[in-house]
Amino acid sequence: MNDEQLSQEIRDANLTYLMLAQNVIRKDKAGALFRLGISEESADMIATLSPAQILKIASSPMLLCRFRVDDDMVWGLLTNHTPAKVDNDATTKLHASILMAGRFGEAM
Repeated sequence: MNDEQLSQEIRDANLTYLMLAQNVIRKDKAGALFRLGISEESADMIATLSPAQILKIASSPMLLCRFRVDDDMVWGLLTNHTPAKVDNDATTKLHASILMAGRFGEAM
Protein backbone atom coordinates (compact mmCIF):
# COMPACT_ATOMS: atom_id res chain seq x y z
CA MET A 1 0.00 0.00 0.00
CA ASN A 2 1.50 3.32 -1.02
CA ASP A 3 1.05 6.68 0.73
CA GLU A 4 -1.80 7.81 -1.53
CA GLN A 5 -3.72 4.58 -0.95
CA LEU A 6 -3.18 4.88 2.79
CA SER A 7 -4.42 8.48 2.75
CA GLN A 8 -7.53 7.44 0.82
CA GLU A 9 -8.23 4.60 3.27
CA ILE A 10 -7.92 7.05 6.19
CA ARG A 11 -10.29 9.51 4.49
CA ASP A 12 -12.81 6.72 3.88
CA ALA A 13 -12.56 5.55 7.49
CA ASN A 14 -12.99 9.12 8.75
CA LEU A 15 -16.05 9.68 6.58
CA THR A 16 -17.63 6.40 7.64
CA TYR A 17 -16.89 7.08 11.30
CA LEU A 18 -18.29 10.61 11.25
CA MET A 19 -21.47 9.56 9.46
CA LEU A 20 -21.99 6.64 11.85
CA ALA A 21 -21.25 8.81 14.89
CA GLN A 22 -23.68 11.48 13.76
CA ASN A 23 -26.46 8.94 13.21
CA VAL A 24 -25.88 7.23 16.56
CA ILE A 25 -25.75 10.57 18.40
CA ARG A 26 -28.97 11.79 16.81
CA LYS A 27 -30.81 8.56 17.67
CA ASP A 28 -29.52 7.99 21.21
CA LYS A 29 -27.14 10.57 22.59
CA ALA A 30 -26.55 8.87 25.95
CA GLY A 31 -25.87 5.55 24.28
CA ALA A 32 -23.61 7.24 21.74
CA LEU A 33 -21.46 8.77 24.47
CA PHE A 34 -20.81 5.30 25.84
CA ARG A 35 -20.51 3.44 22.54
CA LEU A 36 -18.26 6.02 20.89
CA GLY A 37 -16.32 6.96 24.02
CA ILE A 38 -16.65 10.69 23.35
CA SER A 39 -17.55 13.67 25.50
CA GLU A 40 -20.94 15.33 25.46
CA GLU A 41 -19.37 18.45 23.91
CA SER A 42 -17.90 16.40 21.05
CA ALA A 43 -21.24 14.65 20.54
CA ASP A 44 -23.06 17.99 20.35
CA MET A 45 -20.60 19.27 17.77
CA ILE A 46 -20.72 16.11 15.64
CA ALA A 47 -24.53 16.09 15.72
CA THR A 48 -24.68 19.57 14.19
CA LEU A 49 -22.13 19.07 11.38
CA SER A 50 -23.38 19.68 7.86
CA PRO A 51 -22.56 17.18 5.09
CA ALA A 52 -19.99 19.65 3.70
CA GLN A 53 -18.34 19.96 7.11
CA ILE A 54 -18.22 16.17 7.49
CA LEU A 55 -16.54 15.84 4.09
CA LYS A 56 -14.00 18.54 4.94
CA ILE A 57 -13.16 17.04 8.34
CA ALA A 58 -13.00 13.51 6.90
CA SER A 59 -10.38 14.59 4.37
CA SER A 60 -7.85 14.99 7.17
CA PRO A 61 -4.78 12.77 6.72
CA MET A 62 -5.05 11.70 10.38
CA LEU A 63 -7.43 9.03 11.60
CA LEU A 64 -10.18 10.63 13.71
CA CYS A 65 -11.20 7.58 15.70
CA ARG A 66 -8.91 5.51 17.87
CA PHE A 67 -8.89 2.23 19.71
CA ARG A 68 -10.33 2.58 23.18
CA VAL A 69 -9.00 -0.80 24.17
CA ASP A 70 -5.44 -0.38 25.39
CA ASP A 71 -5.55 -3.04 28.07
CA ASP A 72 -4.25 -6.59 27.67
CA MET A 73 -7.08 -7.98 29.78
CA VAL A 74 -9.79 -6.45 27.57
CA TRP A 75 -8.01 -7.54 24.39
CA GLY A 76 -7.74 -11.02 25.82
CA LEU A 77 -11.44 -11.09 26.61
CA LEU A 78 -12.44 -9.77 23.20
CA THR A 79 -10.24 -12.24 21.36
CA ASN A 80 -10.82 -15.03 23.91
CA HIS A 81 -7.06 -15.58 24.18
CA THR A 82 -6.82 -15.36 27.94
CA PRO A 83 -5.02 -17.97 30.08
CA ALA A 84 -8.29 -18.71 31.90
CA LYS A 85 -10.22 -19.17 28.66
CA VAL A 86 -13.98 -19.25 29.01
CA ASP A 87 -15.94 -21.18 26.41
CA ASN A 88 -18.96 -18.90 26.73
CA ASP A 89 -18.40 -16.11 24.19
CA ALA A 90 -21.29 -14.03 25.54
CA THR A 91 -19.77 -14.06 29.02
CA THR A 92 -16.36 -12.86 27.85
CA LYS A 93 -17.87 -10.09 25.71
CA LEU A 94 -20.03 -8.98 28.64
CA HIS A 95 -16.99 -8.93 30.91
CA ALA A 96 -15.07 -6.82 28.37
CA SER A 97 -18.03 -4.43 28.05
CA ILE A 98 -18.22 -4.03 31.82
CA LEU A 99 -14.50 -3.25 32.02
CA MET A 100 -14.73 -0.71 29.18
CA ALA A 101 -17.84 0.88 30.73
CA GLY A 102 -15.98 1.30 34.00
CA ARG A 103 -13.09 2.98 32.24
CA PHE A 104 -15.51 5.24 30.36
CA GLY A 105 -17.07 6.24 33.69
CA GLU A 106 -13.66 6.98 35.16
CA ALA A 107 -12.77 9.17 32.18
CA MET A 108 -15.95 11.21 32.52
